[in-house]
Amino acid sequence: MTSIDRSLAVGASKTYEIRTYGCQMNVHDSERLSGLLEEAGYVRAPEGSDGDADVVVFNTCAVRENADNKLYGNLGRLAPRKAERPGMQIAVGGCLAQKDRDTIVKKAPWVDVVFGTHNIGKLPVLLERARIQEEAQIEIAESLEAFPSTLPTRRESAYAAWVSISVGCNNTCTFCIVPALRGKEKDRRPGDILAEIEALVAEGVSEITLLGQNVNAYGSDIGDREAFSKLLRACGTIEGLERVRFTSPHPRDFTDDVIAAMAETPNVMPQLHMPLQSGSDTVLKAMRRSYRQDRFLGIISKVREAIPHAAISTDIIVGFPGETEEDFEQTLHVVREARFAQAFTFQYSKRPGTPAATMDGQIPKEVVQDRYMRLVALQEEISWEENKKQVGRTLEVMVAEGEGRKDDTTHRLSGRAPDNRLVHFTKPEQEVRPGDVVTVGITYAAPHHLLAEGPTTRVRRTRAGDAWEKRNAAEAAKPAGVMLGLPQIGVPAPLPPVTGDCAVG
Repeated sequence: MTSIDRSLAVGASKTYEIRTYGCQMNVHDSERLSGLLEEAGYVRAPEGSDGDADVVVFNTCAVRENADNKLYGNLGRLAPRKAERPGMQIAVGGCLAQKDRDTIVKKAPWVDVVFGTHNIGKLPVLLERARIQEEAQIEIAESLEAFPSTLPTRRESAYAAWVSISVGCNNTCTFCIVPALRGKEKDRRPGDILAEIEALVAEGVSEITLLGQNVNAYGSDIGDREAFSKLLRACGTIEGLERVRFTSPHPRDFTDDVIAAMAETPNVMPQLHMPLQSGSDTVLKAMRRSYRQDRFLGIISKVREAIPHAAISTDIIVGFPGETEEDFEQTLHVVREARFAQAFTFQYSKRPGTPAATMDGQIPKEVVQDRYMRLVALQEEISWEENKKQVGRTLEVMVAEGEGRKDDTTHRLSGRAPDNRLVHFTKPEQEVRPGDVVTVGITYAAPHHLLAEGPTTRVRRTRAGDAWEKRNAAEAAKPAGVMLGLPQIGVPAPLPPVTGDCAVG
């Protein structure tokens, strides 16, 4: 029996659970980990299994101050369960695994596998090796072995998908450790990216999000400064691809040709996430961000001129070392001028291994908290005012599943407008599936969502809805004990709440 056959035989009746922390890149990596495990014969544990799977994988993030404490706490809770279940395995991967390496097994000797960000494709082999040798396997590659998109992937959505165009980052922001863990930027070939998108569209996907740690720097590795705008335009030629998004760009690399491509390519959505981090030139310099306030506001102005209805969101860090009240007021000034639809705001906390962690001028917690609350209050006011401008507009909404927590009790459905605003709408009489598109009139606005209380004026059944229906039918037909759980259908979470200080932006 070959090692692959043995792996399949061993994994045939085994279940897995993946717990994901961090940014969009980690979310997409977890889709790949799922694909790898299922190709090796594992099946996803029923939703809510909470550690009862045969294999539990932690895909970790290293940017939070207490990321390691959270991991070891979770590992500790699994230790007695593992002791009661012979054959259960625990694996730890992601950025914290890349950073801490041998420390994880020393602190949690019941862990079976530790793998890094550059070698996620080795997980099934490492699990099998740990089982046979009955000892922990630690494998941390120092550089990318193969572009991750060549790996099998179990995508969480039937109609919306992440597509990685690059990995790594060449920036040296003083608050971020991720480039040291993900490595230097490496770009995929445009032909490979477009081939993946075309294959996804053929399967029924109608929305894709181009993903990179610094997505609009795409081309630096292949020597073409206009490669990203060319890629956006090329996406516009793919028949059946209705919506294109990307995250997260960096102001330094955001050029006029990208703005033109956004404005002139119909399926590129009128949405932009542009990380600010701080409005103070002094703080931006200390952060080692290669733009200043004027440059940032200039980009916002050009985008608004070219795409008047664009919804612009951002990331902001409050209380960076050395930030004065005057510096903070500059951040508030930019927020007032830019009028973001949404802002992901973070209180600065030390990240071990980053230059900022040892800088002078660490701000007292109570001062950071006060500034944070003032910023949140201002942004909440602006978000509500900007959303109120949507009242009276007629919008095409792509239906999602799981976006509206109260949909069952309110008899509504939810989805995303072209600019990515969340819309709750009255459930029409005819059947509507995730991936289908409805046309609704906006009647009410709240700071974080829009409401369409009137009748749906049009329901457009789509190939994406067909794909969702087919996938759900296939899941329902699975025999008992081989449940994969319902897929988390919906637009891939556009902005998980750690984007301001991790892999993207």
